[in-house]
Amino acid sequence: MKEFLRSLFQKYKQKGILIDTNILLLWFVGSVNRSRISQFNRTEQFLPEDYDLLIQILSYFSKIITTPNILTEVNSLVNQLGEPERSQCFSIFTQIFTKLDEFYIESKNTANMDNFHKYGLTDCGIVMLAKNQYLVLTDDLKLANYLQKIGIDTINFNNIRTYGW
Repeated sequence: MKEFLRSLFQKYKQKGILIDTNILLLWFVGSVNRSRISQFNRTEQFLPEDYDLLIQILSYFSKIITTPNILTEVNSLVNQLGEPERSQCFSIFTQIFTKLDEFYIESKNTANMDNFHKYGLTDCGIVMLAKNQYLVLTDDLKLANYLQKIGIDTINFNNIRTYGW
């Protein structure tokens, strides 16, 4: 498993990694308060050590890719945080945003995809953007399986957590 991950990381080191909503949320919450990760209902499946692992992974890539749809989802989820973490999270948005390459995919194009009814706007945008360009990092098993099925290189973050890095 580790050799497979290393080969994917090497292949996409310069191209970039596209991180899905929950992983980006983990980054934001962990950047504000590592101990809050396991206490916030939207990141409670993660541990503070997962945040450390994520930072290690992201530091390897020259580009971190996102979409406005992913950022909007993260924004909505951050709004569910209690204070002071909510305000602190919004304060660091501008710092983290400078580290992201954001690409817009027109909603009308994603809505015309075959599996739009099953995966929705954000995930279909990931499909359109990542194909033949970026490695995808997600914790969404359904999305990860679909991406792999259609030939998009994908890593399920939960697998890295399980196997260690």
